[in-house]
Amino acid sequence: MNLKKQFSTKQEQIRLLHDDEQVTRTMSKKILSWLPTAACDYIALFIGTDRSTGDALGPLAGTLFSEKKPRHMAVYGTLHQPVHATNLEAYVNYIQKVHRNPFIIAIDACLGKSTSIGYLTAQKGPLQPGAAFNKPLPEIGDVHLTGIVNMSGFMEYAVLQNTRLAVVMDMARKLASIMEQIDESLARPRRFSAAIPRQAIHDVPLPITESGLPPH
Repeated sequence: MNLKKQFSTKQEQIRLLHDDEQVTRTMSKKILSWLPTAACDYIALFIGTDRSTGDALGPLAGTLFSEKKPRHMAVYGTLHQPVHATNLEAYVNYIQKVHRNPFIIAIDACLGKSTSIGYLTAQKGPLQPGAAFNKPLPEIGDVHLTGIVNMSGFMEYAVLQNTRLAVVMDMARKLASIMEQIDESLARPRRFSAAIPRQAIHDVPLPITESGLPPH
């Protein structure tokens, strides 16, 4: 879970309410403009845990996106195999090991002002997961998407636990829709070139240990 911070004016970003009629089209188009021209493996990394309602935004969106069977992105972080504070670093190392020139789109929940709840933000550059709890986690992502699920400033753990599931679910569906639009656009003739083979790759071979960590 990422704590909402003021973004540098030097970094590109776009921010819209999740129920805006144009959010899927507008955000996917903006993110596509940030993708590299060189061949790479596109990675959708959904961060969060299903043990907390607010922090479940990532794995919920990851599950919904995975069920859409994306053909041009590898998906990490679902309800059954969540990527969270305990195993994030191991997953990052695994992605760097098995993917060629990975370009990571990281998706996470965050807290913000009460007036910002329900907003989705897309931004170039990495996100800082765990910032709300001062956890020393590595920055991750070449581009990131965040959803403001509740208010920050006091007892963040309790706030996340008491976040409305309906809001989180609606935002998760919209995030999955944005990612699906990006995946479909990668199949069209354009200046982008994905290095991942064209066969379905939504189920990335990932033998998980009993601890929930990817293999070393």
